[in-house]
Amino acid sequence: MDLADIGVTGLATMGRNLARNLARHGYSVAVHNRTAARTHQLVKEFGGEGTFVPSEELAGFVASLKRPRRAIIMVKAGAGTDAVIDQLAELMEPGDMIVDGGNAHYQDTRRREAALREKGIHFVGTGISGGEEGALNGPSIMPGGSRESWEALGPILQDISAKVDGVPCAVHVGPDGAGHFVKMVHNGIEYSDMQLIAESYDLLRQALGVSPAELAGVFREWNEGDLGSYLIEITAEVLDQVDAATGKPFVDVVVDQAEQKGTGRWTVQSALDLGVPVTGIAEAVFARALSGHPEQRAAAAALEGPALSGVEGRELVEDVRRALYASKIVAYAQGFDQMAAASKEYGWDLDLGAMATIWRGGCIIRAKLLDRIRAAYDADPALPTLLADPDFAAELNAAQEAWRRVVTTAVRIGVPTPGFSSALAYYDGLRRDRLPAALVQGLRDFFGAHTYRRVDREGSFHTDWSGDRAEHPA
Repeated sequence: MDLADIGVTGLATMGRNLARNLARHGYSVAVHNRTAARTHQLVKEFGGEGTFVPSEELAGFVASLKRPRRAIIMVKAGAGTDAVIDQLAELMEPGDMIVDGGNAHYQDTRRREAALREKGIHFVGTGISGGEEGALNGPSIMPGGSRESWEALGPILQDISAKVDGVPCAVHVGPDGAGHFVKMVHNGIEYSDMQLIAESYDLLRQALGVSPAELAGVFREWNEGDLGSYLIEITAEVLDQVDAATGKPFVDVVVDQAEQKGTGRWTVQSALDLGVPVTGIAEAVFARALSGHPEQRAAAAALEGPALSGVEGRELVEDVRRALYASKIVAYAQGFDQMAAASKEYGWDLDLGAMATIWRGGCIIRAKLLDRIRAAYDADPALPTLLADPDFAAELNAAQEAWRRVVTTAVRIGVPTPGFSSALAYYDGLRRDRLPAALVQGLRDFFGAHTYRRVDREGSFHTDWSGDRAEHPA
């Protein structure tokens, strides 16, 4: 039997399309699925696209791989992943590679990588973004794991990845769980991006009384400028869609409860652990959670809102465009801050400019903005925040008046814009030379003797609030 260059086990939509992508690029691909019928169906339907080596049993799958073996797992994250990893590890030898291409939690990946490293097996937690279309035609790929595993896998992954200006959207992110961490943050930014787009749509529709089809035209126009991105592009397509059964706009027949698979929550939970304020991502997660409580929303229907009055059309459209762009910059800045913090915490040495580079194509958040982000980190790899980059700072300064008008208009007419509002609050908080945190520290010291520091001398101090209120070094 001819041995395969690489294998894929787990042939649901993503796994099947990734296997086809590999085959289309000239690699011999071992394929396996727990349900053998799915394996045979893949070969039957797409066998003409390249060389597939099917196996009904996992042992046969491993035996069909060239040494060192390279096996990609594309199964649902969780206990099922652990089970498949354990089975593969029993069949593999030192030097072999197990690649987890699912949306695993990065801490699970760190645990699995450490355990398999003791057996001499390389475990490569790999973020893959782009959905089923990207998996087939070129995704953005974010592998972690050892440098040695990248040397064996890298050429293949770069070959099948998306390309922008001839540059592959795949790079070795860093050791152990770095790849899945970066993919998690990618998804968190994706949550924020979609929430901001939804708020733009909602505010313009409620304020101006325009149809989804008319707003589709607005988004298409925006996509030609600095907001150009995959998500803006497909927003226009969704808003233009007409439901065949009712003749109504498609967006009006969809239940307004946004679901989530967990990566957004993971991003926020990780940010809390790292002490990084990803307020935009958090508000996007909470907005989905709020939408998912119809019983509470129904019970609150008696709550009144303000009357709509005095909204100017074209001016508001332009203001929303500028507020959306400014808020997107904040969302990306917070995500990159989180990656920087994790890199320091876990010793990953992440190249933030490289992360922007591989997100330019294939992935869901691909956007013109990423070229600018890459340039900012190329100019200053130690940039403390993306908002401090001179070009981005100038754009935010120019947009802030429009941004404030948008939030003011939303508040005045009762349209919730947690994404816009939190992004503006972050901008205002970051630029202040003094924050009310000084009062918070005073309160903490009063009730809990938590101490405080002074602006005029070193050290920590405590005031005897219940006694003579004298200050003492802590």
